[in-house]
Amino acid sequence: MIDCFDIGGTYIRHGRLKPDDTIVEEARIKTPVGDWTAFVAAVASCLEGADKAPVSVSLAGAYDRRTGLAKVANIPSLTGRKAEEDLATALGRPVRITNDADCFALAEALQGTGRGKANVFAIILGSGVGGGLVVDGKLVTGHGGIAGEWGHGPVIDPTAGGTIEGIPPFPCGCGLANCVDAAGSARGLKRIHTLLFDEALSAKAITTGWEDGAQKTGRTVEIYTTLLSRALAMAVNLTGADIVPVGGGLSNEAALIKLIDEKTRALTLADYTDPLVVPGEHAREGGLVGAGIAGRLAFG
Repeated sequence: MIDCFDIGGTYIRHGRLKPDDTIVEEARIKTPVGDWTAFVAAVASCLEGADKAPVSVSLAGAYDRRTGLAKVANIPSLTGRKAEEDLATALGRPVRITNDADCFALAEALQGTGRGKANVFAIILGSGVGGGLVVDGKLVTGHGGIAGEWGHGPVIDPTAGGTIEGIPPFPCGCGLANCVDAAGSARGLKRIHTLLFDEALSAKAITTGWEDGAQKTGRTVEIYTTLLSRALAMAVNLTGADIVPVGGGLSNEAALIKLIDEKTRALTLADYTDPLVVPGEHAREGGLVGAGIAGRLAFG
């Protein structure tokens, strides 16, 4: 048995990988993002009464296995910390950390929408933006463990292809500005709407208003999807993806994902006649499923 965690900037989700390779969420608690001691206590609370099974973690952030250092924009208490080593010491168990988007990519490539496809570039659109790349069934990690991580880097066009006068630099938790994570996440969607209309709305209210034909939210979604699809098209060109499964909270917005797909395919060099950007089969539980796969690969 392996204890599996899907740890993001909002929630910590826990489940156990059973001998038959099934995994079901057993607990969900708020993530203490700024306090390491509280973070460890939250993880440990899910393990009370359990045996000393190894722990596999799907983590929303970059983890460099060469140095052991984590860089987690949405969980500051982990940034600059030897997270795997420190967590293993604190819990008294073997720990394996894998980026959450990498876990989602494994889940989709091996057990989801990417089954049978050679090149799967899976993306997260939620409280943050991430990506993972699986080629011929194997996770590509690359230098520093950042292969597929398209969410960071100052690449957002402030004019959205000339459709607006320009957005100010959106600061990102990684220390840069105008990253895809800062503008293309659910937080970014809300930021764009506030900037355009000086009105604070939730991401859900924005997408609902857009689908209902509201002019303001429609403008926000147009700008948002233009910004996102331009960056995503470049990532697709770089990876040569056969399919791009989407996870995270925004993956539930089918009409939004369809629009992103249409805009992205219009900007890629390859000819994609079938949908390319699609909701992931494991969009809701990909972190846990992927943590289970990564844990099985690590611990046997």
